[in-house]
Order: sequence, then C-alpha cells, then structure tokens
Amino acid sequence: MSAPTHARQVDHLIVGAGFAGLCAAIKLDEDGERDFLVVEKAGEVGGTWRDNTYPGAACDVPSQLYSFSFAPNPEWSMSYSPGPEIQQYLRDVATRSGTLDRFEFDTSFDDATWDDAAARWTVTVTGPAGPRTISARTLTLGAGGLSEPRLPEIEGIETFQGEVFHSARWDHSVDPAGKRVAVIGTGASAIQIVPEMQQVAAHLDVYQRTAPWVIPRNDRRYGALERRALRRFPALGRLYRTGIYWAHEGYVPAFTLEPKIALPAQKAAEANIRKGIEDPALRAKVTPRFAIGCKRILRSNTYYPALAADNTELVTDPIAKVTGDAIVTADGVERAVDVIVVATGFWTTELPVTEHVTGTAGRTLADVWRDDGMAAYKGTTVPGFPNLFMLVGPNTGQGHTSMVFIIEAQVAYLRDAVRTLRERGWAAVEPRRRAFQRWNANLQRRMQRTVWTRGGCDSWYLDEHGRNTTLWPKSTVTFRRELARFDPDAYDVRREATS
Repeated sequence: MSAPTHARQVDHLIVGAGFAGLCAAIKLDEDGERDFLVVEKAGEVGGTWRDNTYPGAACDVPSQLYSFSFAPNPEWSMSYSPGPEIQQYLRDVATRSGTLDRFEFDTSFDDATWDDAAARWTVTVTGPAGPRTISARTLTLGAGGLSEPRLPEIEGIETFQGEVFHSARWDHSVDPAGKRVAVIGTGASAIQIVPEMQQVAAHLDVYQRTAPWVIPRNDRRYGALERRALRRFPALGRLYRTGIYWAHEGYVPAFTLEPKIALPAQKAAEANIRKGIEDPALRAKVTPRFAIGCKRILRSNTYYPALAADNTELVTDPIAKVTGDAIVTADGVERAVDVIVVATGFWTTELPVTEHVTGTAGRTLADVWRDDGMAAYKGTTVPGFPNLFMLVGPNTGQGHTSMVFIIEAQVAYLRDAVRTLRERGWAAVEPRRRAFQRWNANLQRRMQRTVWTRGGCDSWYLDEHGRNTTLWPKSTVTFRRELARFDPDAYDVRREATS
C-alpha cells in the first residue's frame, strides 16, 4: 500500500521540540535539508525545561556545558542555570535559527506506520485543526526519556480531597503557604522542591523510599564583568566549556571501572550530611546503603538543612494508602495533609512514544521491546524500523555529564545518514540484526563492570529484567567517536522505492 495521496509530503518528520528535536531541526536545515516538519504537543519549544516549572528547578550540570556547542550563551547568571533561564535560552536559540516556520505546536504525534511499498512513514498527528496524515521519508523521535511522568500506584490516591500533582506538571494555582505539604520521592526533582516547600509550608512530610547520595552544589553567580568578558571573547566561553567537559569526563572510571575511585565523592557527600544535619538518627536515615553512583548522584546545599528543620519530618515507612485528607504508612500512622507533590520520576525504560510506532513486521516498537528488552543500534536505530532515528534512545543516558553532548553526537550520525541516503540514491536503511546484536551484547558485557550493576541498588536505570537499558557504560569521547560517521556496512539498504 502506498502513501495516501492526500497526505502532506515531507522529507523528514521530527517529534518533539526540546533540546533533541531543536538540534535535529537546526542541523538538518544547515545541511540544506529544509523540507522537514517538527511536531510538538505543547505550545512552545523547551521539552523538559518547559514542563518542569516547579519551585527551585535548576540544572545539575554546569551551564557552559549544558548548552549547544554551536550556540554558546555568555549571559548565564549562575554556573548552574535555573530552569527558567534554560527555557529562555532554548526559545532564543529557536528564534535565531530561522527554523520555527517548520514547527507545529499544540500538535500530538498519534501514530506512525512504515509503508514498505512507498518506503516512507505514514504518520497521523492531531493539531488545532484536527487529525491529519503526513508522509515522511525519515522519522526522528526526540520525545526524550524524561518526558512522561510516572505516577505511583498508591491505594486511595484518587480519593484525596486536597491538591495532588506530579512535579513535572506543577499546579501554580495551588499556594502551599501555611499548608501541610507532602512530597513523595527523594530524587533529583524532589531535592530541589523540598527546600522550597520547607520555607513556606506550615508542615512538610518527605516520604523516602531510598536515600540518595547528595554532594555539595558548588554554584556561583557570574558577575557583570565576567559576562562582559564572555561576550567579548567567545574563546573564553569555549575554554570554560572544555575545562568543565574534561573535569566531568574524569568521573567516568568511577562509574565504569572501579567504584573505589569515587571514594572522595562519597566523603564529600557524607560531609554534606554532617554539615546539614545534627541529629544522629536523621543522619542515619539519609545515609545510603549502596555505592555512590549506583543511583543518580544529586547536588544540593539546602536539602539536608530543609530535612532537619523543625517543620519537616522525613518518613521512611512505606506508604500504605491515601485517604481523603491524609497519608497512612505501613506502621499505621496517619499524617494529615493538604497538598501532595508526587516526585516519582518518569517512564524511562518503557517509553510511551514507542506504543505509536509500527515497523515492517506490523508490530509496534513497544511490543518488540517488551519481548526483547529496550535496545537500539548505537542508541539510535532499530532493526525492523527503517529510516527511524531515536535521539536520547536506549543506553545513551549519562551519570556524569551533559546529555546535550550526546544529543549533538546522535544528530551528527543522523545528518550523515541523511547525507548518505541522498548521495547514494537510497530510499531506506535499517540496521542489520547482527550488527544490532553485537553492539548490544558488547554494551551489556561492559555494563557488568559498572557501579550501576555492582553497586547494590535498585534504580530507574534498570528494566524489569534487571538490565540497564538507559545508560552508556563508556566515556562520551567513545560515544562521539562511534557516531561520528554513518556506517552503511552495518545496514540493510533499500536502493529505490517501488511504485
């Protein structure tokens, strides 16, 4: 069956307008691949930084590195940027790029099916004017791994009569001042939210399942003179970025080779606990029982003091249920609450977008991964799904550095693949199963040496089978080298489309 004649025809369809989708659009445009469309379900660019507007939202990677290499920003106010500044940065980059005329906002990605006869993707989207069909030569998924909130399965939570919302869907109409607030979770978002809530709430309960390792946040403000120098001398910004990059790359052996190398970081985390908390019992509760790095290492100077405040209680007993006005723990204690903030993370090992992508065998990518586990060739392409490119795909995540670096490496691979298709007159490419299997077997073998496998924790990095399908177990230098060029020998090729 060929593509519907009424479908809009584009060369490239990109899903998502966060860092990944925006990077792909800008770089394809630079290559002269201007016939593309970006669909975004929300009303503007930004992705994570558009959606996460909770109080205290900020990045835990230094600003100079958490930005595009091709779009430096000399105006960062802090060494670790607040969320609103990152969002404004993405708006500014998008505007300057001249690509926004090919972005469609408030448009959901509903379904994509590979049309083998036409060698194109038939995609259904729904925008302000209703559903319509698009036919695209390539499909790039830039929806991200931290985009769909994961809500906890707690008995009775739907009966709660107060306010309840996920950290990534913050309800700004709710004023927590003077109220009894509960924060469920102690991950990266929670440790930023807790100090903010402690300052305004009458009482704050923090529900902890597992204590995280939290190291000091060595933040500082950029002065006017320093920002002026960064504007005037772009090489200074590049020097900052290079220094920060290599400093963070120095953490890699602690994650991937020998956890004992991370002992100085653990000592810093333990000192952070001692500095923020005097009570020995509370110190014991917040001290992790697993190797540092096994779960995401967090950064904060204010989290522990907030837990130690008179109006805060750290609750480590499991939640049994929620009633109309309280949370009940397994020990039978009932704690009254007015506002529940759910900071329980995202769907990372079961990406919801994959439910809507159907390949050559008539199966969705989600179905394939349910059977075989989430995996891709070079974190980017999958057998049975021709001309499909995933950004921030399986085993591309980082425990030590900026995901923007990874995104740029994947986009470079995408660009070279598109260039190869164009130059050689090919209609479609998909990775050979042998290349795909060899890549992932080597990756999982390497994973067995890492702290994420050996560190004694149960993290969101792992799928239901205990496999780490989210992180990259080597240096980002290696990742960039592996994706520097598209490798057609690893792919099956459709040389021309059939009519």
